[in-house]
Amino acid sequence: MVACVALEAARRAAAEAATALGHLQAFALRPIGELRTRIVAEADWADAWKAYFPVMRVGRRLVIRPTWRRHRARPDDVVLALDPGMAFGTGLHPTTRLCLAAVEAAADHGELAGARVLDVGCGSGILGIAAARLGAASVLGVDTDPIAVDATLANARRNRLGRVIRARAGSLPSGEPPHDVVLANLIASLLITLAAPLHAELRPGGLLLASGIFMDREAEVVTAFLAVGLDIEARTVEGDWVALAVRRPG
Repeated sequence: MVACVALEAARRAAAEAATALGHLQAFALRPIGELRTRIVAEADWADAWKAYFPVMRVGRRLVIRPTWRRHRARPDDVVLALDPGMAFGTGLHPTTRLCLAAVEAAADHGELAGARVLDVGCGSGILGIAAARLGAASVLGVDTDPIAVDATLANARRNRLGRVIRARAGSLPSGEPPHDVVLANLIASLLITLAAPLHAELRPGGLLLASGIFMDREAEVVTAFLAVGLDIEARTVEGDWVALAVRRPG
C-alpha cells in the first residue's frame, strides 16, 4: 500500500515537473526535450551528484573547492569552499564561471577594495564569497528562494565570512543605500525587467556585473541597460553565454 501511494506521488511530481518545464518556454530558452523519469534510492540522488563536482579553477586565482574534496592551494589561490546543496551556483555552468571571472577582473582593477556589494539572486553565495575574498568590505545577497538564502549563509560561515556576508529572502529594491558593485547572474528576461532597479542599486560610478545572458538575447539586454542610462564597458563570452560589465555614469 505504501509503495502504491509513493508511486502515485512520484507520478504527480513528474507531471508537475513537466508542466513547470513547459512554462520555461516563456523565457525563450532553447527547446526542452521530453521529461524522462526513473525510480532511484534516496541515497543515490542525495549524494551521487557530488561525484561530478570537481575542484575547479576559474580565472587566474579563484578555486572552487567542494567541501568534500581536498585541494593543495598554490600561494596565490583564492579558495572558495562550497556546498551548494539545492541552490544554483557551483561553477559548473558557464554563466557562473563568466561572472566569477568578471569579479576577479573587477578586483584586479581595484573595484572591490572596501566595496559594498549586492548579489542579486545569490543562489549558493558563490559570487558574494568570491567578492568578499577579493576585498569587498560587505556583501548582501538577496534571493526569492529561502533555500538559496540558507545556502549562502552556510557557505559564508564555511569560508569564515559570516561577519562580511548577509543574505535575506527578497529581490529589488534592496532597501539599502546604493552599492559600489552589483552582481546579477540571472536570465535575460529578468535582467531586462530589473534594468531600472539595478541602475538604482548602483552609486554613480558603480559597476554592475551581469551574466546569465544567452547570446541571442544579448541585444535586448543591452538595449534595456542603455535605456535606463547604464553604459556597457565590456563583454565576455563562453560558448553561447555572455556576461557584461556595465557602469552607472558618475
